[in-house]
Amino acid sequence: MKRKTVIARPPSFMYERIRKILDSARSNVARSVNTPQVIANWLIGREIVEEEQKGRRRAKYGEGLIRDLAIRLQADYGAGYSLANVKFFRKFYLEYPRLCSEAKGYALRSLSWQPGLLHPTLSWTHYRTLLRVDTNNARSFYEIEAIKNSWSARELERQINSLLYERLALSKDKKGLMRLATKGQVVQKPVDVFKDPVVMEFLGLPESPKLVESDLEQALIDNLQFFLLELGKGFAFVARQERLTLDGDHFYIDLVFYHTILKCYVLIDLKTGKLTHQDLGQLQLYVNYYDRERRTEGDNPTLGLILCTDKNDTVVRYTLGPDQQKTIFASRYKLHLPSEAELRAELRREVRMLSAPTKTGKVK
Repeated sequence: MKRKTVIARPPSFMYERIRKILDSARSNVARSVNTPQVIANWLIGREIVEEEQKGRRRAKYGEGLIRDLAIRLQADYGAGYSLANVKFFRKFYLEYPRLCSEAKGYALRSLSWQPGLLHPTLSWTHYRTLLRVDTNNARSFYEIEAIKNSWSARELERQINSLLYERLALSKDKKGLMRLATKGQVVQKPVDVFKDPVVMEFLGLPESPKLVESDLEQALIDNLQFFLLELGKGFAFVARQERLTLDGDHFYIDLVFYHTILKCYVLIDLKTGKLTHQDLGQLQLYVNYYDRERRTEGDNPTLGLILCTDKNDTVVRYTLGPDQQKTIFASRYKLHLPSEAELRAELRREVRMLSAPTKTGKVK
């Protein structure tokens, strides 16, 4: 049987094709700020991969091809086509092989969009940030959330760095994890809302035993937009230091929110030290008061959240009992963005606590 000879195209042929891609993207830039550049970078990555697959996948050839291509592109189109960026174009195509495959021309059919396909609201900076996410499920989740919440590239990077996917996935079963990857965060019950830990590096506060709750509260109010981003979808700010008066005794709730999806009030109490059972009892008082005095027709039961620097999960479990654990939550907060290793260690600790057997021998 006669072997088919594959004739490799000369590098200049590929370069001319890439020039046409970039020139076309520049002429179309008026139609959309993001889309032409994203498509151009994807097409460049496809050209590189197809060239490498013509029987010449040797490492030296691939490195040389990308290096020479970067030099020529930089000379003609500027610093945006550095060696590092051209490598990203190649990775972009490999990680998103279907990105433009279902678009006719450059027409985008948003009704049939799904993760992995081109979306006009995601810029090249968004996609470059997404390429840092290792797993397909997590990357799909961040794509969906970036589009649904109109995250800027900077906000997307912050959510990835804070391991948002892993924190939300903490209490999910296999079906729940699949929903995160295909639908993003779906809020159906209180446990879907609260994260542990809560990361508040945007406050710019130092880790200090001298930090007082009033300073923490003021910093949260001053950075309310970022705090709402960390809390997640559905939270609407209502009040701070709301006074409750019971037979002449005054109590003050640090922060009051209303959750527009769960249709309920959310009361947040701030603690700058380790959580105690007295702290939980105080929040129970606030939640019970709101349920009896503030709930109106159509409101669901009030939720409570304590943000603290540390907690004993066993104390929380025995103080609240099985019923109130569904409405009152305790989360650690971090005043700096922990390293990925630190966050993963924190999440593993939470998994162990969630999996610990109770006195009856049952897993919680």
